[in-house]
Amino acid sequence: MHSELFGTLPDGTPVHRWTLERAGVRVRVLTYGGIVQSAEVPDRDGRTAQVALALPDLRGYLENSGPYLGALVGRYANRIAHGRFRLDGSLYDLAQNNGPNSLHGGEQGFDKRVWDAEPVEQGVRLSRVSPGDEEGFPGRLEVSATYSLDESGALRIAYEAVTDAPTVVNLTNHSYWNLSGADAGAAAAAGHELRIAASRITPVDADLIPTGELAEVSGTRFDFRTPRKVGSGYDHNFVLDKGVTSAPEPVAELFDPASGRVVTVATTEPGLQLYTGDHLDGGRYAPGAGVALETQHFPDSPNRPEFPSTVLRPGEVYRSETVYGFGVRG
Repeated sequence: MHSELFGTLPDGTPVHRWTLERAGVRVRVLTYGGIVQSAEVPDRDGRTAQVALALPDLRGYLENSGPYLGALVGRYANRIAHGRFRLDGSLYDLAQNNGPNSLHGGEQGFDKRVWDAEPVEQGVRLSRVSPGDEEGFPGRLEVSATYSLDESGALRIAYEAVTDAPTVVNLTNHSYWNLSGADAGAAAAAGHELRIAASRITPVDADLIPTGELAEVSGTRFDFRTPRKVGSGYDHNFVLDKGVTSAPEPVAELFDPASGRVVTVATTEPGLQLYTGDHLDGGRYAPGAGVALETQHFPDSPNRPEFPSTVLRPGEVYRSETVYGFGVRG
C-alpha cells in the first residue's frame, strides 16, 4: 500500500491517491471525494482489467462531477424532496440541485471535499469534519470512511459518524461497474446479469421521489430475485429483504458472461439503488456505460417517518458497512 500526489486543486490543496493491493486485486482511492479511482481485477483467464468507471486525472473529476464517478456521497445520499425536511420541529432548507430536490448532499457534498487520510491495516481511513449548517444540514459531523481489502481481495468500505446536534446521515459509494472493462461500453454493461435479494421497491413520482408505497416486484421488470440481464432504464431503490443488519449480509450479484467476472455486494443497509447510468452525459463515458449499485437508506427518509430512520443524535454513532467482493465464474 502506498500513496502518491494525484494533483492539486485550484487553491493549491494537494490531492493524493492511495493504492491498495491484495489477492490479485488493486484498488485506488483519492482523498478528493473519497473516489474509488480504479478497481483492477482478473477475468476467468487471469487477465486483469480496470472495471470501475473512472477518469485519468483530477481535472476530469473537477470538470465532470455530475455522474459522481466512484465518489463517497453524503451528507445524504440520494434525494430529499423539495430540498427540505423537518427534524424535532425545525425546518431545514437544502440546495435544490436536482430539479426541485436535493441530491447527494447538495452543491458541495462530500464528493467534492478533500479528506484527511491515514493508513490502516490493508487500507486507508479518510476523515473530515462537516461543520454545522454545511449545505444546510444541522450538526457538526465528524465522519470517516475506511477502505480496505480483505484476504480475498474484497473491498470493504466502513463508515462512522458522530454529531453534536440532531441531524440526518445517509452515506454511500457511487461506483459504476462494467465488468467487461471500464471502456467496454453500454452494450456490455446492459448484458450483465444481476441478482438483487429484494421483493419490493419504493416506487417514485416524476421527480424520482418515493410515493411512500412499498410495491411488490413480482411480475414486473424490477424482479431481480433470480438473475437476469440488467438492461437499462433503472434509477430505483430496492427494499432489501434482510432490512437493517449489524453486519454486512449478501444482497446482490453482478455477473458478466463475457469475461466471467463477478461483483458481489454485502451490506448493513436496508436499501440498494440500482442506477444503469442512463444519464451519463458524454465525455469519456456514454449513457449506460456502467451499473451503479448504491447501498443506502431509502430516498427522502427524512420526510417519510414510515421508512427506516436516518436520524443521528448526539451520543449515537452512525455505522454502515458495504463489501464489494470480486470473483470469476466459468
